[in-house]
Amino acid sequence: MSLRIVEYRDELAPLFYAINAQWIERMFTLEQTDIDVLESPRARIIEPGGAILFVEAEGLGIVGTCALQKTGPDQYELTKMGVLESARGLKAGEFLLQAMIARARELQAKRLYLLTHHDCQAAIHLYEKNGFVHDAAIRQEFGGRYARCTVAMLCPQP
Repeated sequence: MSLRIVEYRDELAPLFYAINAQWIERMFTLEQTDIDVLESPRARIIEPGGAILFVEAEGLGIVGTCALQKTGPDQYELTKMGVLESARGLKAGEFLLQAMIARARELQAKRLYLLTHHDCQAAIHLYEKNGFVHDAAIRQEFGGRYARCTVAMLCPQP
């Protein structure tokens, strides 16, 4: 199945919300910080210098999304990465993650990190496979933003 990356457009904002809400609500509870970002992706991600990408699967449409949220000079959080349950197994998540790492390089990120939960084992494995390493200092610095954060990871060479 053919996959392609689609750039954020305002008309895709409802999909950004829906795809992320699906996985978060399946495993956790939407926190206020989630709602703030999901309801205002342009203001919270795009305008401050971040990026949102989508992955489209041939015949299925948009099946996944991910964001790079600028959190400081040359620093980005890989966040709000989700793939629809109906598209699992298509390698859409890995395709999207690799595109996001490449975008972080284009944005000249010196530090690329993510926050997650230990129950997200498939995602953690995907992040490890693509070069992310567990980092306690990142968790201490940023983990308090989410009640569900038990794991923080850093991409040593974005």
